[in-house]
Amino acid sequence: MTGAALAAVAVGVILEDVPVFAAGGGVLALLILFAVLGGKRRPAGGEPPVGRLALARIEDLRATGGESADVPVKFRLTVAPDPEDARPAYRVKITQHINLVDLPAYRPRGIAVVEYRPDKPWDVRIVTRPTPEWSRRAEEAEIDSAPDSTLVSNPDVDEGSWCLLVLLAFLAGAVLVVLLFRGPLFTAVNDEDTPPDSPSTSSSSSRTFTTSTTVSGPSSSLLTFGRMRATAMELESRVETAYVTEVTIEDRRMAVSGDSTRPPTETFHLQSLPYELLPALVREARTTLGVRTPETWRIDITPPSGDGVGPRVRITVTGPEGTAHLDADATGRVVERRGVGEGG
Repeated sequence: MTGAALAAVAVGVILEDVPVFAAGGGVLALLILFAVLGGKRRPAGGEPPVGRLALARIEDLRATGGESADVPVKFRLTVAPDPEDARPAYRVKITQHINLVDLPAYRPRGIAVVEYRPDKPWDVRIVTRPTPEWSRRAEEAEIDSAPDSTLVSNPDVDEGSWCLLVLLAFLAGAVLVVLLFRGPLFTAVNDEDTPPDSPSTSSSSSRTFTTSTTVSGPSSSLLTFGRMRATAMELESRVETAYVTEVTIEDRRMAVSGDSTRPPTETFHLQSLPYELLPALVREARTTLGVRTPETWRIDITPPSGDGVGPRVRITVTGPEGTAHLDADATGRVVERRGVGEGG
């Protein structure tokens, strides 16, 4: 009925037929009214979910915003249910708000404590403040990735066959009205000048990519709390993958580079970096490495080398006395200092 009503409105406009236009508009208004009344009579939600605690492997995550302290993050998880459920590990996709301070704790291939419902396995929530016992379990556990075929989703919001049925019914109603008025309609259309088709556009993708941005405005320094991660989220939205090969951060500029041909061991996830710890490392490099009048600083983050576990963070400070740098690991722990005149 919705498809037929919209088609009747369009046909009435093209043919300048007021009765057809009024009929389509009237039916459309009634359908909207019924939808509103039906929504108001919809019963409230049922009982609150009763969940169980379990461990889950973080397969991937992507932050989708950065305007507040809590940002929405999309997770792909492999959940290892409680043995009492007699259910094998399965995959699920969720979106949950995570505080900026806590975000570095969640990294791809890491283990998190989750709460799930055995009767609704797709209803999963990450426990951001687990008990010490569960925190210890998460640190010691190793969970293998479940295959993509085990992905579960809420059947009530499944957009597969239901959307296809709605689309077919919508098109059937529209086609029925068009066929009823096909004679005068096609005549009217043929009498009008048809604008030429717009040229098609094509795009090509390369194996490597580089993008950067410069911040401005009040408190525009990237050393401002939360500014680095928010800028990283902005750059992540411009690229196809969040796994990059290099990140460069200066006072008001951030740039990322990547190469889709690199193996995972030679890349790192853009949101896995400890952005909240970097300003303190910059201050330490500017005050403890012998550069009494620091003029510029720069952070270079590259994939792990040799037996390294996480990305390598190097902070370089330059002043009249010379250049010095400080190296740290992916957790913000200082691993090497080279002051002015020490080389390296």
